[in-house]
Amino acid sequence: MAIKTARQINAERVVFSDIPNLFSVHPITQDLTTRKNEDSIRQSIKNLLLTDKEERLMQPDIGGNIRALLFENISPQTETALKTRIYNTIERFEPRCQLIDVLVSGDLDRNQYAVAVIFHTINSEEATQVNFVLDRVR
Repeated sequence: MAIKTARQINAERVVFSDIPNLFSVHPITQDLTTRKNEDSIRQSIKNLLLTDKEERLMQPDIGGNIRALLFENISPQTETALKTRIYNTIERFEPRCQLIDVLVSGDLDRNQYAVAVIFHTINSEEATQVNFVLDRVR
């Protein structure tokens, strides 16, 4: 039987929690519900990537600033630029996760990009994925 170190024990106890974007209320306790661990990080990643720089009050540096690339032609170069911005944004602003991979796929017919971000939380080795679609709105 392997003996766990103090660091491993503390890593197992780490719980990340956030308030959902919709501020939903628990039907029984009437408290705000929370998102925990991987769900919390998924929400945070989507919020970071869908926020442009200078969009948050008092935090002008936070954001992925990827909307500008959505008006470019769908091409391998744009996919690479999106992937790079996504990777850099998550690495810079989301310390609770370790990125494994970022997949970006352009859909020329629908004029949108499918994005998959694969990561694991810092207290777990299990891979988690968040998927979303980026399309431009005029």
